[in-house]
Amino acid sequence: MQKVQKRLTIPWAQSIVDQHAYGATVSEVSILSIDIGTTTRVRLDIKHDGPSTLPHRWFVKLPSQLQRVKIITALPQLLQTEARFYQKLMHSVPLNCPDVLAIQHSWRQGTLLALADITETGAVPGFPTDALTPDQATLVIEQLAHLHAYFWNARNLGTAKDWLSGSMRRWEDRIGNFLSVPLMRLGLFRAGEIVPKTLHVPALRYAIQRCKAVQFLSNAPHTLVHHDLHPGNFFWRDSKPGFLDWQLVRTGEGISDVAYFLATALTPEVRRKHELKLLIRYRDAILRQGIGIQDNEALLQRYRAHLVYPFEAMIVTLAVGGMMDLKANLELISRVTAAIEDHDTFTCFS
Repeated sequence: MQKVQKRLTIPWAQSIVDQHAYGATVSEVSILSIDIGTTTRVRLDIKHDGPSTLPHRWFVKLPSQLQRVKIITALPQLLQTEARFYQKLMHSVPLNCPDVLAIQHSWRQGTLLALADITETGAVPGFPTDALTPDQATLVIEQLAHLHAYFWNARNLGTAKDWLSGSMRRWEDRIGNFLSVPLMRLGLFRAGEIVPKTLHVPALRYAIQRCKAVQFLSNAPHTLVHHDLHPGNFFWRDSKPGFLDWQLVRTGEGISDVAYFLATALTPEVRRKHELKLLIRYRDAILRQGIGIQDNEALLQRYRAHLVYPFEAMIVTLAVGGMMDLKANLELISRVTAAIEDHDTFTCFS
């Protein structure tokens, strides 16, 4: 808390205001809330006499104050990746994203992102335990199809391809492969009865063979993917979705975003009833934009396989601890476990 207060001062806020409304004066910086997970997220109230277009409520992201989480997220440079996304790609992405006020880098203190708090413009932030309606899910699916079609086969990325799929991503994969088995084992233990015992052996077998599984999942046309589409990473303005938290953005198969989203954002009952219609909706939306894509059966098989990642992500999150609210983490594990069971996903890698 003290480290945060020492960094987020009136002179600091003034330096940002000067970039947007030179001559305006900051008189007070108040911390409204601090949430510590994969990053330290701070909501601020900034009193200034600038124009009404300059927000008074800011949302600031800093490196996590939890040391073990800070190490895990610092090695693959997740916060720096999100900063690069906002600097180099956000304005070409056909999605609603938050407005960026400042991006700052410090060798000693790490990367800082200052964003306009979406609530100031009437938007409603999502929470990880939200369960979306079929209509909301349809809106997200349409947006994902638009995003994926725009960057299909990694077009329109320019030099961003170098860092989206470059050395940092390979380093992240190496870390994941090295820690996969111990974290899977610990996560399954902590999940208790939420994950049936019948899934433990195939889950650990997947962890042992994770490198081959990742290669299999990567063997498809690549596009820009968010890679972390649980309900807490959305906001809603005028009933339309916006996308938050781009620190895991990369190139990958578009259906991976769809699998992550449907497995985490819908209750099992709603997903079972609507997922096939939503998958067809996604495919049709891609086709309307002139992109060739698999037929429905082939797309469903890739969807089945990609369900393994949200399962792994939520189990690893639980194993590491402190990266997400525990209640939310367990709820999402319950949802993705149901998806894994419904589609017998681990057989895709046997």
